[in-house]
Formats: sequence, C-alpha cells, structure tokens
Amino acid sequence: MSPAPNSSSTYYEDHYYPEMASTCTTEHSKSFTSMAFPVLYTVLFVTSLVGNALVVWILMAFKKVRAMTDVYLLNLAISDLLFVFSLPFLVQYSLASQCSAYFIGFYSSSFFITIMSIDRYLAIVRSVYALRVRTSAHGVIASLALWAVAILASAPDLIFFREMEDSNRTVCLPRYPGSSNGWKIFSNFEVNVLGWLIPVGILIFCYHNILKNLQRCHTRNKYKAMKLVFVVVIVFFLFWTPINVVLFLDSMRNMHIIDDCQASQRLDLALELAEALSFVHCCLNPIIYAFVGEKFKKYLCEAFGKYARFLLICNDYSVFHRHKLDRHSSSKLQCTLLHDML
Repeated sequence: MSPAPNSSSTYYEDHYYPEMASTCTTEHSKSFTSMAFPVLYTVLFVTSLVGNALVVWILMAFKKVRAMTDVYLLNLAISDLLFVFSLPFLVQYSLASQCSAYFIGFYSSSFFITIMSIDRYLAIVRSVYALRVRTSAHGVIASLALWAVAILASAPDLIFFREMEDSNRTVCLPRYPGSSNGWKIFSNFEVNVLGWLIPVGILIFCYHNILKNLQRCHTRNKYKAMKLVFVVVIVFFLFWTPINVVLFLDSMRNMHIIDDCQASQRLDLALELAEALSFVHCCLNPIIYAFVGEKFKKYLCEAFGKYARFLLICNDYSVFHRHKLDRHSSSKLQCTLLHDML
C-alpha cells in the first residue's frame, strides 16, 4: 500500500532465486540505513512536527476554521502529523498501531493535497459555482469522506500487519495469506494508482486550467499565484514520483520479472531512499499551503505578536494586509478569489 510495507525501514526480506540455488540478502542495505536514517528521520520529524502543529494551532486558536479552504488545510496538517508520528517508530521498527498511523496518514495527505487543488480550481475557474459549494459544511463532509476512503485504502495493510518478536523487540511485519505475492503486488499498485496516478492527473488538470484563467487577471498577486501553482505541482511530482517508481519496480520483482540478486539489493536501497524523500513533503506542506498565504501570515503574526511582543517583523502587518484587501476589492470575481490560493 504505502512505501513502508516493502521498504527496509519496516520490513526486510531475503529473496530466494531457485535457478541460482542461493538467497539474496539485504544485509548491506540494513547496515547503511541503520546508521544514516535515524538522524535524517529525527530532523524530518522535528521539522514537520513544528510546522504542521503550528498550522493546526493557528487555525484552531486564531483564524477559526470558517471557509472550505481552512477545513482542508487543517485536515492536511493533521494528515501530515499522523504520517510523521510514525517516523520515530520506523527507526526502531514500528508497532502495529504506528503502522496504522503511517498508512492512513500517507493516503489522507495525498487526498487532501488533491482536494485542495480541486478547491482552488473551483475558486478561480468556476467562481460563480464556487460561491454556492465552497462552504465550511461541504468542506467537513468532503473531509470525512476522504478520511473514510483513506482508512478503507489502508485496510489490507492494517489487516495483514502483525506485531511479532524479533531479537527481543516487538516489530511490525506484514503477513499476507497464501504463498503467492498477490497481496503485496496489489498493495503496491494501490498506492501507485490512488496515491500518485489519480492525484497527479487531477493536479495537472486543475492547475492547467487555473493558469489559463490567471492569464486574464491583472492584479499584483497574479504572478505570485502562478509561481505557487508551479511549486505545488513540481514539489508533489519530485517527492512522490520516486517512491511510486520504486514500488512499481518492487511489484516487478514480486512477479519475478526482476530476478537478479544485484538488482534486488539496489532496489531495497532505493526503497529506503525514496521513502525518506517522500517524508520531506510533509515538512514542505506547511510552507506551500499555509505560510506563503497572506491571510495565514496575518494570523501567524497576530499569534506571535500576542505571545512574543519582541517579534518586530509583525509590526504594521495589519496595515499591509488591509491594503492588499483593498486592492483585491476592485478586481473581478475570479481575481478576488486569489486570496484563497495565497
């Protein structure tokens, strides 16, 4: 399903090749990752925890969730927190409950990035229709539906992962029924389709149409919004494509299309590296979707201004923000909705 079931951070497997009458071990991959990844995962955990927790705090305590965009942003931050909470446990092998958090967080994070793209598409391209449907109530309903789909998509791994004793410690390992690799292959293709192929298709469609509509806007925020569009698509593609490519190759290995020992060893290492890269996305989400926004920065400054008066950078921000709103108020409807993106 997600990178974790098959990556060496959670599950190592020695592959046997009958034609070679030998077993292909992943011991070298274990040695490398056991030294390098604890430090990396600790940095990613702290960074993502601070960033996403700050987003949740601002939205709940200061901004007050009122709009559909706020609902999705809050849920994306919660998804990323759920995802990264598994990081400390992945370093020392995770318990089954933490595997569950990893799986559900992985899918929900991808889903909420996708629906935020749809939300922006409605706000900019279908602005008249968006006035009727972009409400906080609809956002809550859509969010609950996405959480349900994320849990359902995670079901195979939640069912088959078991807590087991290994070298005097409890580990979380997949135990699929039967002797074939059918469930493992299904899990890999599931994440390829639900976690990457469908989201990428929707992102490209939404932001392609958004860019076309932004060309007709004549506000200062136009070019900033266009840059943000490219950042969202490129970052999602860069950080999620490698793990999906490697998982596809892992499926080829499980189907014995890839049956070379050296290639298998490299694939195990690639799984580790691609998995670590995917975690970086959780650190970037708060920056891409929250901290670059004018409205969110206003609330961020107000929050820190209340609890840390020495932050002079926040001084006079409200005046700057009101000026921005005044400029927007004289623009067309589609262009005024740019503040939902920024």
